Amino acid sequence: MVGLKGSQIISLVLPAVIIWVLLIIWEVALQAFHIPKWLLPAPSEILRELYVEREMIASHALVTLYEILAGFSIAIIVGVGLALSIAYSRLIERSLYPFVIASQTIPIIAIAPLLLIWIGYGISPKIIVVALVAFFPIVVNMVDGLKNLDDDMVSMIRTFGASKWQIFCKIQIPSSIPSLFSGIKIAAAVSVIGAVIGEWVGSSQGLGYLMTRSIPQFETERVFASIFILSLMGIMLFLLVFLAERILLRSYYKSNQSSNS
Repeated sequence: MVGLKGSQIISLVLPAVIIWVLLIIWEVALQAFHIPKWLLPAPSEILRELYVEREMIASHALVTLYEILAGFSIAIIVGVGLALSIAYSRLIERSLYPFVIASQTIPIIAIAPLLLIWIGYGISPKIIVVALVAFFPIVVNMVDGLKNLDDDMVSMIRTFGASKWQIFCKIQIPSSIPSLFSGIKIAAAVSVIGAVIGEWVGSSQGLGYLMTRSIPQFETERVFASIFILSLMGIMLFLLVFLAERILLRSYYKSNQSSNS
């Protein structure tokens, strides 16, 4: 805690305190009202399930984690490539950007069964679902960042004879990185949803599959344990992106803090 300000310490401690208070209320309320664990398990029952079935849950979690990381990586590569193409070429923007928008108007739950028919019940359809869910915020945010330019900076560099390509590489791309990270952080959160949807539609492995198998058997504590692991994956992936952003854009945030102070 050395070097942290009082407000920073409060922002770290307060969420943990709220979570603990809510868990205690949850535990006490279930015991007071004698609610059966198949209807709503207590936090202690969920922790017990995580410990007793740790090997089974871990094996399914590793499958889901692989789907998330693979689909998330593909989404970044495809999303950045599309955003750069759309921002650089008006022709590509008019040709592809409407399809990028249209891809999000179709419910992903409707696309997932088709992928199973076309590709099969392996891990590939789940990775594609994750990529389809995650690439959109990356494209949109980076395109906005590439187009929101400092007009004075562009005018100045043009006076030195800079070409469109030089302006694109030296001004547009560097200025779009903060917007890109905003899109990647959103993608990190929704990629978990994509993996679960893909496993719900059809799979024999993964936490989504474990949840669908546990619900008919009224193993509600196992469902909550799976939800906890999925939430943990999403939070950890978001934090990794956040840390990468802070490290790579350290000078950007320092300049913003000095201008605000």
